Amino acid sequence: MLEQSLQMKPSSYLAPLEAVAGAEMLKLAVIAAGSVAFDWKLTDDTVQWNGAFNILPHQADSSRLYRGRALLELMSASSRSQLMGLLEGGAAANVPFRLEVELASPLGSMWYALAAVRLTAADGGVERVCGLLTEISELRRQNQRLTYLATRDELTGHLNRNSLRAELAVAIEKAKAENRHCAFLVASIDRLAMINDTYGFDAADEVIVAVGERLLRSMRASDVIGRMAGNKFGVILKNCGDFEISVVADRLRSAVRDNLIETRAGQVAATSTVGAVWLPTGASTSQEAMLRAEEALGRARARGRDGFNLYQPSEQRENDRLSLMASADEVLTALKQRRLVFAYQPIFSAKTREIVEYECLIRMKRESGEVVSAGQFIPAAEELGLVRLVDWHALEMVIEALEAAPGVSLSVNVSGTTSCDAVWLQSFIDYVGSHANVAPRLVVELTETAALNHFEENARFVSQLRELGCKVAIDDFGAGYTSFRNLQKLCVDFVKIDGSYVAGLSQSPQNQMFVRTLAELAQSFGLQTTAEWVGSEEDAKLLEGFGIDRFQGFFLGEPQLDPDWLK
Repeated sequence: MLEQSLQMKPSSYLAPLEAVAGAEMLKLAVIAAGSVAFDWKLTDDTVQWNGAFNILPHQADSSRLYRGRALLELMSASSRSQLMGLLEGGAAANVPFRLEVELASPLGSMWYALAAVRLTAADGGVERVCGLLTEISELRRQNQRLTYLATRDELTGHLNRNSLRAELAVAIEKAKAENRHCAFLVASIDRLAMINDTYGFDAADEVIVAVGERLLRSMRASDVIGRMAGNKFGVILKNCGDFEISVVADRLRSAVRDNLIETRAGQVAATSTVGAVWLPTGASTSQEAMLRAEEALGRARARGRDGFNLYQPSEQRENDRLSLMASADEVLTALKQRRLVFAYQPIFSAKTREIVEYECLIRMKRESGEVVSAGQFIPAAEELGLVRLVDWHALEMVIEALEAAPGVSLSVNVSGTTSCDAVWLQSFIDYVGSHANVAPRLVVELTETAALNHFEENARFVSQLRELGCKVAIDDFGAGYTSFRNLQKLCVDFVKIDGSYVAGLSQSPQNQMFVRTLAELAQSFGLQTTAEWVGSEEDAKLLEGFGIDRFQGFFLGEPQLDPDWLK
């Protein structure tokens, strides 16, 4: 029997399908797609359906679905208008069209994708419309949810920062066009970190939501609120005089302050501090307005909690801002044109006075040819968030130099701002790991305060560097307030004693005592020491007597842009 079945012609397997007419097969395909096909004859206004008929709204009078005009009455006004515009317009025959339509049902509005073709009669009028309806209610709800999330803060439901900024831009332009004023306020919840620590993150979230609701209730219907950051809300006051800003700010602060906030962890007392800018007098763009309102907020917070400050234009501040922006532009241009370079300063063995390493000091070659030190551009880069780009460029340069000079060891600095960025630190590790052959000749320098303020990230960073074969040094040691016990936990190789204690050492008994103590403590923990800013032979002999291992300073060797060993 099995043998007989195997000898059957393949076409015999399809025998059951051969009985299915082409129209029926099409119907099955439409059902499988979750759609329903329709044929609307406009000559007698009848509608025939074929497919998954159950996707249509359940009507008490289902006969309405079989008449075109009755079906149109189920549609929303806008959907009906769009469809009739396509049918009555002068579009070419047999050209497919597609639109989304909304139909009423006892379950509420339901949405469908309508894909159809107009068929014309001999006189040019529309004779019938044939097509498919596919329910998309759930898809539309999902899209609406995504649109909502794209514009709203998920915790509070208020506008997110980007949407708030867009609203602010519109308000500023409208105020300019109508020759009137508006204002932008930033309200910050005071001591939110303390609330986190005391009551827990869930309670802090409840406080954020409650403050947002209180601010909203204190505003006019025409005003706009959004969440700018974790503890900050932005408020746009439309058509506002300058004297009104302080009144509104007081009202907002009172709304937060006057009543305790109920949370699942207990009652929480909250206050807020407000900074504001009057527009467009105080700022001409939304970005400028946000920055200046936050600047005013910073000044208010400097005076304590529950305060208010209105931004006041200042020629000095504006000059400082322009100078900062010019510095940022200069740094970006220098990065693109590879005019950020190294000056290599030698580090000497205290015993042999031989060079054991070079520190890579970042410099900028200006277009004029002038070379300037890091102190003239790094602060601006840090303030404007560009220092990560500078640090990455420095990493690329030091790896390139190590590969070009096989017999040389180099040290490179990681800025305090960058050292708290876990993602950047991991990228640093990955890049060094891809050049593992030079890693044993690389020393990475971290500042004392940054390394210990972000202890967990930097401890992991140091451990990964040492696994690659790199050495790690703590720079400017003694400038902060730390303990050797914490320093030991970082497992670094060197400490570099801050140069302010080394300069003129022979003339300062207090500094001598301090440096000697640091050297003895470092030795007890097995750490090597480098003294910065060594300025004389007399200072060098004192340092050697204290047990300092290495020297660095202009007295011994100045930084060079193009040392012989690199050539």
